[in-house]
Formats: sequence, structure tokens, C-alpha cells
Amino acid sequence: MSGPRVVVAGGGAAGFFAAIACAEANPNASVLLLERSPRFLAKVRISGGGRCNVTHACFDPRELATRYPRGGRALIGPFQKFQPRDALAWFESRGVPLKTEPDGRMFPVSDSSATIVDGLTRAARTAGVTLRHSCGLDRVTRHPDGGFALVTSTGETLHTDRLLLALGGLRGLEAAEPAIALGHAIEPPVPSLFTFRIVSPFLRDLPGLSVDPVELSVPGLRWRERGPLLITHAGLSGPAVLRLSAWAARDLHHLDYRFPLRIHWAPGLDAAALADSLARTRAAFPARRVVNQAPLPLPARLWRALALAPDLTPETRWAELPRATSHRLVERLLRTELPVDGKSLNKDEFVTCGGIRLADVDLHTMESRLCPSLHFAGEILDIDGLTGGFNFQAAWTTGWIAGRAIAAAPATAPFAQGQGPRDPTHA
Repeated sequence: MSGPRVVVAGGGAAGFFAAIACAEANPNASVLLLERSPRFLAKVRISGGGRCNVTHACFDPRELATRYPRGGRALIGPFQKFQPRDALAWFESRGVPLKTEPDGRMFPVSDSSATIVDGLTRAARTAGVTLRHSCGLDRVTRHPDGGFALVTSTGETLHTDRLLLALGGLRGLEAAEPAIALGHAIEPPVPSLFTFRIVSPFLRDLPGLSVDPVELSVPGLRWRERGPLLITHAGLSGPAVLRLSAWAARDLHHLDYRFPLRIHWAPGLDAAALADSLARTRAAFPARRVVNQAPLPLPARLWRALALAPDLTPETRWAELPRATSHRLVERLLRTELPVDGKSLNKDEFVTCGGIRLADVDLHTMESRLCPSLHFAGEILDIDGLTGGFNFQAAWTTGWIAGRAIAAAPATAPFAQGQGPRDPTHA
């Protein structure tokens, strides 16, 4: 009995994983993977600074789901089928061992994304997946008797029983046109995981500083994030910024990425505790200059920037510190406010909030509820995770589930005469 004809559109992490899962589970399936660009797995190659943060060492499905600003609750069930422990075993069984770093991120032992790319490519070819780059999916129509007719960017017409869309993060609705043509609505895509562009005299002499922890918030919004902060020449980055950008992605989009950012430099300490710290420093070091003796374990350059004010000079000593200036120092430590006037990508990575509405997808199979035999995997879904390997894990999970479900599906009835051969790799 012949297996289903399968076309996977999108040669990224989710597309590769789905194609491999399908071909391995059903050797009779004919699986064709299409990638519009000249290179497969482009995002895998650049992720993690070229090291590829494969997943995260969080092995409880419910805890893992809390790392997803969109789609977390819906992922609890899928994570019970395929989670980071399964991803670890999958790669190690194919000769790609992973290691866990102190913060929980998991990378290949080689510290090279090429190891992951080679492992996925080798697994796909071993499973019999046909790989085609420089060939994207331009148009798709549903055949009345089942299956799909596809028109590629090279002008070919392909026919397939099952279609899996793994087109990655949607930078615009045009990228989702195949899904829209088949009846799906899209949650509008907006960027997630970005850094904050800030031009401020306060930051002029601080690029390169890392402060851990800080607490970030935006006045008027409910979001707060605590963690490491990195000051750059362009503004602010680091885990705290990236997490805030993910959770508040839609709110910050509505603000056109122009908003006041509030920084608490000593989270856990309130105004009274900070005032007490300043008083104890004054009592212990009365003859020292204020700018040279920080009352808290902050980088020296940062404390100097916080301490200098119109009524405090570099020569002011702790014994000379006016009470009003001390109050203002407490206020700056509690809530330094900086004007964000734009965003930048987190290095070369791009993650979107938005995509295929999860209510329209059966997450047990990743099959469309609106269009039978159509499946989805990866960032095209309205799922996005925090930085730290969570977006790749969602790709592995949804790709594995979709691929296995497709492998178990029967082939549709033969197309009417003249509509094309059963091999999806031919027009």
C-alpha cells in the first residue's frame, strides 16, 4: 500500500523536523520539502551567535509552557508528547550530543550550529526526504476530491495529498497567503524579542555595562521583567529587555515603540531600604566622594552616572550630601526613566507574535480544523517563546507531531486524469 504524498513548505527547523518525522514514521510516504531561499535552515545557522540554542533544560510541560507569551496553555498537551528531553534524545541518537549551560540553555557540544544543520540534513536524506531549495510555494488550491494543487515560485505545478505549512515567522500577511487562500484567519504579526533603541545623555558613557538584576517596567502597562540588562551603543538589550519585549509585544507595537522605560536598579529594595543604604554609606565613608563610593553593588560607571546631578559635583563628599539630593538619588535608583524611541532586532534573529489562530488547529495532529489534510508547524502558528531555546522547542514539538500525524494518514483518491502524477516531486 502506497503512503501519502506530502509537501512541506518551509525549510527551517519546524519544516525539517516535520519532514523527517513523517518519512521516518512511514517509509512509504513521498515527502518533498520546499525552501524559497537558496539555503535551508537559515535561522538555525545564525541562532545563538552561531552556536544554536537548541532547547532549554525545562522538563515539566506545564512549567515549560509558562515561557510562551502566546500559545503557552495550548502547548501543554503537545509538550507531553514531545518536550526538551525528547529533543535531547532525538539529537543524541543521531550523533549530535547536547550540553546544558548554567542558565538552562542547551547547545550542541560542538558549540557550532553547523552540527545541528548537518544532523538535520543527514537525517532528512537518510529518511528519504526530497530537498529542494530556491523553490517556494506561491499558490495553493484545494482539490474537490481531496489533496492540493500547488504552484511553486519556479512555475511548476505539484499535486499532493497532504500539505504542511512551516513558513516561519510572518513578517507580513503576504507570507501567510497560502493559509489565507485555504480559509485561515491570521492574528496580525508584530515583532517579538527585540532590543530598545534609546538616545540619552545618561547612557553616553555606559555602553558595554551589564547589570544583574534590574527590574524593567513601562508606566501604564502591567508588564514587569527582572533579570540581566546590557547597555549598548544603541540603547538597552539583555534578557530582561528581550523578555519584556516578548510579553508586551502587542502593547509596544500599539505605542509605535515610543514609550518611557522605567528601571529599578536594585529590585527587592524599596525607598526606605535604599535610603537606609545611603545613610549607612554616609556614616561609614563620610570623607569619600559620593561618585567614587557606591552604596550598592553597582558598576562604578553606572553609579557615577546615577549620582551626578545638577546639585552634586564630582567633588561632593558623602558628609556634604544634602538631604534633598539624597532623596533624589533614592528616586533615581528606584525609577530611572529613559525614552525608548524605537526597536532593533536581537542580533540577526527575528521572532514574531501572531500567525495562524490556534483555535483553528487541532493541536493533537497540527491539522487545520477548516481545511482537511492541511497541517502547520513552527512560527507560522500564533505561538512565540522567550529567548533561551523555547522557540526552537516549539518548532521541534509541532513539527514532530505534524509529521507523525501525516505519516499515519492515508493517501487520497487518485487525481482525475490529466491533473498530474502521484509523485509530488514532478509537475
